[in-house]
Amino acid sequence: MSVRHRVSDELLLDYASGSLGESWSLAVSTHLALCPESRQRLSAMEMTGGALLSDIEPVQETSDADWQKIRALLHPTSQASPPKAVTKPSLKAVLPEPLRSYAGGDVDAIRWKQLGPGAYHFPITTSDGEAIVRLLRIPAGKPVPEHSHGGRELTVVLAGSFMDGKDVFRRGDFEEADEDLTHQPVAGEGEDCICLAVTDAPLKFKSWLVRLLQPVLGI
Repeated sequence: MSVRHRVSDELLLDYASGSLGESWSLAVSTHLALCPESRQRLSAMEMTGGALLSDIEPVQETSDADWQKIRALLHPTSQASPPKAVTKPSLKAVLPEPLRSYAGGDVDAIRWKQLGPGAYHFPITTSDGEAIVRLLRIPAGKPVPEHSHGGRELTVVLAGSFMDGKDVFRRGDFEEADEDLTHQPVAGEGEDCICLAVTDAPLKFKSWLVRLLQPVLGI
């Protein structure tokens, strides 16, 4: 089944230009590994950027200090490079690369931590400190507690599906949420929904009980 919900042009352009942090880049690269059309859009953006660079007049003189700055950009030592998209993902793996390497294996090797009744998560470590990255596993047919957002949230479906309002998100689909969205996604029937979620602020839950448990759950 083809991907229906794709990464926005604005976010994809940030990824193409290298200005997107590692955590957000991991979400975009995961979607790209599962969506041929988004990979084509990325390629078009990179080709356009290359054409624009070719029209820039070269600098005639470059000082030693400038060369040191260029070398530092080409060979960073303190910050990890943004993940690269994989153009030929494995058909058998649930987690495409580079996400699978970040998680230490595919879903059958993940040591899930309980998040609620039947729900689980698995935190993923990144080096940029910009966001919280985790895999989520929601039981088939069960809703996520209603919530809004204190910042940006990116979600990529890896297995199963979820419904958000009238929209259905399946494997490879990408959802972008911000402070303006209040919703209650519901996992599809028949199979647990496994997603990659990246957030830069705690969720704002409507339920007082969930809010009470929020510091313990870390969501």
